Amino acid sequence: MHSQLRSLAKALSWRIIGAADTFLLGWLVTGRLAAAGSLAGFEVVTKTGLYYLHERAWARPLLTRLFVRA
Repeated sequence: MHSQLRSLAKALSWRIIGAADTFLLGWLVTGRLAAAGSLAGFEVVTKTGLYYLHERAWARPLLTRLFVRA
């Protein structure tokens, strides 16, 4: 079973990668560093929470039994 701390660490490390990607794409699309930074910052908060909830849901035995056949 995955611990809550491990799920949080995975969520944060993935969001660092995702935020860098969002920042770069936002900068390329808008040409503005401030807009890219705002977008990336907002995205880190929302997607970290969503990923954490997703990880915790998959750590529940019911979802594992429904979607993963051993």
